[in-house]
Amino acid sequence: MKRLLIRRLIAYAPTVILVTALVFSLVLLLPQDPVSQLMDDFSASEELVKFFRAKYGLDRPIHVQYVDWLGGIFTGDWGYSFRTGERIRESMQRRWLVTIELAFGSMAVTLLIALPVGIYSAVRPYGLGDNTGTVFAIMGLAIPNFWLGIMMIYLFAVILGWVPASGYVEPWQDPLGNLHRMILPVIVSGTSRTANIMRQTRSAMLEVMRQDYIRTAHSKGLTETTVLLRHALRNGMIPVMTVMGLHVASLLEGSTVVETIFGLPGMGQFAVQAALTLDLPAVQASLLLFGTIVILANFTVDILYGFMDPRVRHT
Repeated sequence: MKRLLIRRLIAYAPTVILVTALVFSLVLLLPQDPVSQLMDDFSASEELVKFFRAKYGLDRPIHVQYVDWLGGIFTGDWGYSFRTGERIRESMQRRWLVTIELAFGSMAVTLLIALPVGIYSAVRPYGLGDNTGTVFAIMGLAIPNFWLGIMMIYLFAVILGWVPASGYVEPWQDPLGNLHRMILPVIVSGTSRTANIMRQTRSAMLEVMRQDYIRTAHSKGLTETTVLLRHALRNGMIPVMTVMGLHVASLLEGSTVVETIFGLPGMGQFAVQAALTLDLPAVQASLLLFGTIVILANFTVDILYGFMDPRVRHT
């Protein structure tokens, strides 16, 4: 297992370097640096533009800026926002907690529903439970998040008045208030992912249940529960883990639509606001964080493959 871990770390190292280079190269795609663009809006003098370019280090060679920026990333100095003047790391930390809560809540709901229903549908295919799950999965994949969010706000917040329509309260300040405000975003964010993982689980388990070694296990007199848990489930979950890893990455990156509808100050809103206001340091930090999350998610899935399938450890 150590060899697998070392091989994966070595394999992902060039990817990390490439991601940092691509993220930083955004400055090269702009017709002029962000300070000059922002100062143009205020008709600032050339001396003032030069002052701010020097302040933010934009007057230095690109390779020097890249090395300094990369060093700051590893030392925790992510720079200052052009828009607010705040330290980007502190701004992202506040929003990051909101996104983590939304992501893990959505994934918990997804796993609690998708895996049992998907496995049951594979064990009892084309029955009432399977058909019901199929209908739910099709609806979950077809209904857009923004429409589902608006309808749930209208029903549960406006008509019934059970939960607030929007806003966020930190869980350590008001746990019950936090639950009331997060339950709808969690459900909306997890609906399409639940439907997707449910169908993936059903398809993977159906394929495994048709294998010869499963029929052999049944012929030996093993109970259906033993065959399912000891033989089928472990192999059936391997392709599902890939989909789950991608979903976890997308959740942690921040669901911009859900955060906007429910007024959650998460990473999705932060990245969109930074892009709209040409806040280059914030955009670079956001993209680097998102890219790192995707790499870590894929790395974790690769390691889990090694636990689930011994053949992976020896390839």
